Amino acid sequence: MAQLQLKGIKKAYRSGEVEVPVLDGVDLEVEKGEILVILGPSGSGKTTLLNLVAGIDRPDEGEVLVGNRDLALLNEEELTRYRRTRVGYVFQFFNLLPTLTAKENVAVSLELLDRPDDEQVARALHKVDLGGKGDRFPHQLSGGEQQRVAIARAIVKRPALVVADEPTGNLDQDTGQAVFGVMEEVNREAGSTLIIATHDAKARKFADRVVRLKGGKLEDF
Repeated sequence: MAQLQLKGIKKAYRSGEVEVPVLDGVDLEVEKGEILVILGPSGSGKTTLLNLVAGIDRPDEGEVLVGNRDLALLNEEELTRYRRTRVGYVFQFFNLLPTLTAKENVAVSLELLDRPDDEQVARALHKVDLGGKGDRFPHQLSGGEQQRVAIARAIVKRPALVVADEPTGNLDQDTGQAVFGVMEEVNREAGSTLIIATHDAKARKFADRVVRLKGGKLEDF
């Protein structure tokens, strides 16, 4: 059985009196340990799709199956636990807490689970080549380094699934490629499933499979 299955997913948002469809009958299967890249321009629904997979949002129609559990049937408490224990999320804008150091930002993931572990935090920072910068604050780090902290924060709890929403959108081309490489390396080592939503076609070389989101539907790329 696939680790993740989307069946007949439909999602629309309202803008005033107008309903704007975003996803229109999306079907997708993702295997355990797979690195999947979802390509699409801004506004194509990539973030919406990731939010459904991560349990942040619910579909209007269809099923989001993780193992044999339909996320749409979970209550808010169950969804919160799913996000905290099973999902690591990497955002385009890093979303680091500016008053916390790099290691403190990473530690937050474990503290939310009541599992503080300084050694695990140190290992996560080492995996993203920031072992010597744990005491620095976000403003003391480059954009690429901040994104590496965000990756460490996502993986420190050893989630089954990591989702990344335009993780290189705020980075220059060379730094972005380096970040894709770090994500691939860390994911291969951990054996978790990685879904990257991006407009950057260069992400293809790091993926096991690439699909394109167009007109609310997924197609092979």
